Amino acid sequence: MPRAKNRVASRERRKRILRSNKGYFGKGKNAIKTASDAFWRAGVYAYRDRRQKKRHFRALWILRINAAVREHGMNYSTFIASLNKAGVELNRKALAHLAVHEPAAFAAVVASVRG
Repeated sequence: MPRAKNRVASRERRKRILRSNKGYFGKGKNAIKTASDAFWRAGVYAYRDRRQKKRHFRALWILRINAAVREHGMNYSTFIASLNKAGVELNRKALAHLAVHEPAAFAAVVASVRG
C-alpha cells in the first residue's frame, strides 16, 4: 500500500502562499521556495513597519508644528513647554492638523500660550 502524504493539505498550503504573492516580481510569485521566502520576509516587514509607522507620523507632526511655530517667532520646544504650562490638552496630531489646514486657529493657539 502506498504511503499517504496528505497531498490536499500540502497543495493548499503552497497555493495559499502563491495566491498571497500575486503581483510579486520574478520567481517571488511562482517558484514555491522563493515565493515562500518572499512571503515570510514580507510578513516581517509588515510587522516591523506597523510599529515604525507610528514613529514616522509623530516625527512628521513635530516637523509640521515646528515649521508653523517658527512663523510666529517661537521654536518647537518652547511652544510645547508653554502648552504644557498653560494646560492646553491638544496632542501633536491635532496641532499639526491645525497648523496645516487651519492656520488662523493655530495662530490663536500660539497667541494663547505666548503670554
